[in-house]
Amino acid sequence: MRIDVITIFPEYLHPLDLSLIGKARRDGALDLQLHNLRDFTHDRHRTVDDTPVGGGAGMVMKPEPWAEAFAHVIEAGRRALGDDQAQPIVIFPNPAGEPFRQAAAQSLSGEQWLIFACGRYEGIDERVYEYLRDTGIETRLHSLGDYVLNGGEVAVLAMTEAIVRLVPGVLGNPESIVEESHSVGLLEYPIYTKPASWTSPDGQVRDVPEVLMSGHHGRIAQWRREQAVQRTRERRPDLLGE
Repeated sequence: MRIDVITIFPEYLHPLDLSLIGKARRDGALDLQLHNLRDFTHDRHRTVDDTPVGGGAGMVMKPEPWAEAFAHVIEAGRRALGDDQAQPIVIFPNPAGEPFRQAAAQSLSGEQWLIFACGRYEGIDERVYEYLRDTGIETRLHSLGDYVLNGGEVAVLAMTEAIVRLVPGVLGNPESIVEESHSVGLLEYPIYTKPASWTSPDGQVRDVPEVLMSGHHGRIAQWRREQAVQRTRERRPDLLGE
């Protein structure tokens, strides 16, 4: 998989060199390229924003640097992929976008090429979205939740990890994702490890549920399913349509 990220803060994405995502990069499962939007400006101050037309607070990101950045990144991506017809999916982290859920991560993990475009300030000039759509580039706006961040970089970190960990070969044990929260529309059941009996600092003895020690796989699976449904009903009843 290839992922390009366009941002004015490339250093914000350095955590993607760590853990399983970093390993995927080193192993060649992920080709991640960072691009500084300011490299596509032509004034001494490397300006990427201006005041909003019609008035209002804050600043808006200008269309010209974005157009040049997309042209450069798409050309470079096609060369790297060896396909001059390759088409990326461009994702804009945006609080006005569609909520980013596990189903989206699963779908995107099967794509060959993604471009993340990190907005800042009050956002990106609307004509950038129109231009990409009119040139046949698929664009998506995704939100992490009903709140506003200073920019798209935090969202890109989260979305990249959610997507790339689902790419075959990235996780050491692919079965570990099968029963995770949201993978089947439920929150994950409680999990435990050894010792089976633990005395917590408050002096209380806390035991692993007996069913998990039974060795009866059918009973264990049923218990886990019941716990997942109960936890989902308590914490996220919306997932059950309640």
